[in-house]
Amino acid sequence: MDPSVIAAMAKWPNVPDCVGWLSLDRRGQWRLQDKPVSHAGLAEFIGRNYERHDSGAWFMQNGPQRVWVTLEATPWIYRLGDGEALLTHTGQAVAEVRAAWLVDGEALAVATERGLGLVDDRDLPAFLERLRTATGLPPPDDWDGVLLELRWAGLRLPLQRCTLADLPRIGDYRLQAAATSAPA
Repeated sequence: MDPSVIAAMAKWPNVPDCVGWLSLDRRGQWRLQDKPVSHAGLAEFIGRNYERHDSGAWFMQNGPQRVWVTLEATPWIYRLGDGEALLTHTGQAVAEVRAAWLVDGEALAVATERGLGLVDDRDLPAFLERLRTATGLPPPDDWDGVLLELRWAGLRLPLQRCTLADLPRIGDYRLQAAATSAPA
């Protein structure tokens, strides 16, 4: 968190929370009142001050004001860096992919040391090239019922299957702040 944000929190401790203004879409784009944040400096500020609350909801601390984030899917969106490097939508490096899920047959979610997140759909082809059957063969055209694994950074991770609705339970997060966490 930025030092100026921490100082503002100490100076003005009782500023009401902000709900319904900030969201994160499935591609890692911040949105203010459903409009994309296009200013790079503002997007970076939001990313630097983005945190998880004990309730499982996510927020951005904007000076003394907590701005609750509505998540379209997951709190993190992972993007492919150089080689097998992964980055969060906020630009943080990922050290380890721990598990992988095929979501509704059309998206990929991975768990890392930072938490659960969707893989940016623009990077899916690179991940799909790393899917194999347990015997090491590329997946067949019809994946239904076939056990697959993601081969990533020397690991062989079983590809679990789930729905988009399962992800908050799997990743232990909330899509939006609960009424008790963020006064309206």
